[in-house]
Amino acid sequence: MASSTVTTVRTPLIMEAGTAGDLMTINPVSVDQNVSVPEAIALLMDRGFSAAPVIDEAGRPVGVISRTDVLVHTRERMTYPMHPGAPPPAPEHVPDGFELEEVDSARVADIMTPIVFSVTPDTPAMQVIRQMRELHVHQLYVVDKDQVLVGVITAVDVLRHLRPEGDDWDV
Repeated sequence: MASSTVTTVRTPLIMEAGTAGDLMTINPVSVDQNVSVPEAIALLMDRGFSAAPVIDEAGRPVGVISRTDVLVHTRERMTYPMHPGAPPPAPEHVPDGFELEEVDSARVADIMTPIVFSVTPDTPAMQVIRQMRELHVHQLYVVDKDQVLVGVITAVDVLRHLRPEGDDWDV
């Protein structure tokens, strides 16, 4: 049986951003904490987002709503008929030809993850990367001095600012 040797060539990478402000995407799409869950689901699906920051009336991040939060919420509110194939019980006063639809009255604040990891625009880029690694998160929110959301930094944003040492590629 032949064995193979793998040689790894390591090229140092250069970070072309100095601060969180250089890395961030400004004015990120966010969700108001009082928006209904169905509206938040529509936003996530329409934009192709896996998560979005949740803000209060002042624009301060108070949590994150993710597809996982939505799945957990949906599973928790599922109802099962008495036996397979049984229709849901209908109220007596529903006119013929009409059906009832169960409306989800939950608000984003009810199901979001109430944790926000944030940095300020002047946080050094290397500290941002270190924090993302230590916290095991794919994004950090950027807040101004009043704690108002001004940007988001994703793992992809970090990758966009890396280049191999000695290479002049334009990304």
